[in-house]
Amino acid sequence: MLKAIQIVGSSSGFVSYRYRFRNPQPNSAFSLISRKPIFTTSETLLLPASQLHCHNSCFRDFRMSSTHSSSVEIQSTILQGNIRKINFCQFCGGPNKHEIPDGEEKVRAICTRCGKITYENPKMVVGCLIEHDKKILMCRRKIQPSSGLWTLPAGFMEIGESAAEGAIRETWEEANAEVEVQSLFAQLDIPLIGQTYMIFLAKLKNPHFSPGPESSECQLFELDDIPFDSLAFSSMLVTLNLYIEDIKVGRPKFHYGVINKRPGTSPSEIRAYTLDFHMQS
Repeated sequence: MLKAIQIVGSSSGFVSYRYRFRNPQPNSAFSLISRKPIFTTSETLLLPASQLHCHNSCFRDFRMSSTHSSSVEIQSTILQGNIRKINFCQFCGGPNKHEIPDGEEKVRAICTRCGKITYENPKMVVGCLIEHDKKILMCRRKIQPSSGLWTLPAGFMEIGESAAEGAIRETWEEANAEVEVQSLFAQLDIPLIGQTYMIFLAKLKNPHFSPGPESSECQLFELDDIPFDSLAFSSMLVTLNLYIEDIKVGRPKFHYGVINKRPGTSPSEIRAYTLDFHMQS
């Protein structure tokens, strides 16, 4: 069951939400800060009453120093998840060292044999939020990670396809559903794991769907019946809450946000997320 929770606005133009999961682990908070301009003294957000708790919190801006870093600072950066430690060169197979190259500001994996630098770029995850008869199509995952939990059909974008084409392909692979993309609904950046989610609003071309190889079940959910207590990914929790909020006020719109996950927790734990959202119409 969902209920509307009223959030009191502040004169600074920020609204802060903290989402708490059912049976949370220590420090497993889920926070949202909206930069959407506040024109009234309060805003309303639809949240799962069984899961979510809301209160004010502060926004902190963390900046990495661009000055010279010691080996201890570099190791700390790696351990905190800001970069992935790449031990061997992708060009010659030689051992890598992790340093800040001349003229750059970030720690890179540099081959001690050939001297080449291995650059890592974020991966794009694309998917569809499929509306049909005022219901949302979701898939129960059959594979890891998050096997047995529910998600929107989504996956990694392939070389040679557009974001929309990738979302359509992933929907076919996971739900055997043919869809027509309507518009981009949300872009969610997750810097810690180097992923950007692009979720499109889409419609079924026909009412036929069934589980693909990566899904054990596919189902259309009424908005009040969405399984918020068993969602696979934080990005899906955010996307679905934003959609429900939009429907409540009348129409979906585009949303952009950053999910800053706290490092150091195992994948099996309920993890903590801090979100800084900039809402766009």
